[in-house]
Amino acid sequence: MTDKTIVITGAGQRIGFALASHFRTLGLHVIASYRSEKPGVTALREMGVTCIQADFSADGAIHQFAREVAEQNIQIRALIHNASDWNAESKTDDYAALLDDMMQIHVKTPYLLNLALSPFMATDSTAGSDIIHFTDYVVRKGSEKHIAYSASKAALDNMTLSFAQKLAPSVKVNSIAPALIMFNEGDDEAYRKKALSKSLMAIAPGEQEVVNAVEFIMNSNYMTGQSINLDGGRALK
Repeated sequence: MTDKTIVITGAGQRIGFALASHFRTLGLHVIASYRSEKPGVTALREMGVTCIQADFSADGAIHQFAREVAEQNIQIRALIHNASDWNAESKTDDYAALLDDMMQIHVKTPYLLNLALSPFMATDSTAGSDIIHFTDYVVRKGSEKHIAYSASKAALDNMTLSFAQKLAPSVKVNSIAPALIMFNEGDDEAYRKKALSKSLMAIAPGEQEVVNAVEFIMNSNYMTGQSINLDGGRALK
């Protein structure tokens, strides 16, 4: 049995890719989900990461991913929920579908995977393994432009509390609520300047900041049911 396995959803690019690369470099067995083929997925395979295609917009894909992970005879050290989707009410008039989509990815997927995979996490010691949810800065303040997205991330934040109670003391369950960790390649200078002005730190720190937060959570023997607000002091601006 491989007893040092990290499972990461949504690892084909950006933060998910950085986390998968980091843990694989440390010599851990990494299982990563991806929705579509990207250069990052190819790079992860070349590193020795087990990459499993899964489009979590369908319930069947969630269950199939859980089965494929379970079939590998592993003990999970950490289950990291990075898979995410982002949409705004301004981009659609089908608000019911928008809310369903956001809840599907940010709530139902981690809910079902936590229930299916927690039996494969270390249960013979205190703080033996971790579940980490990625929520968002908007959990604390809402968002008039992204109401469904914000609501789904708030539900995930609340689910952190429930799973922390359910799985203690062997599994710690925490969340990370980021804001502006990194820009997209197509973001222009005006957008970047405006975005940076929203936080006290006025920087986009990059993926390593999230890697550091994940390592902090995993190295703790005591913290559970908490959220790390990785927002550069945005809530104070």
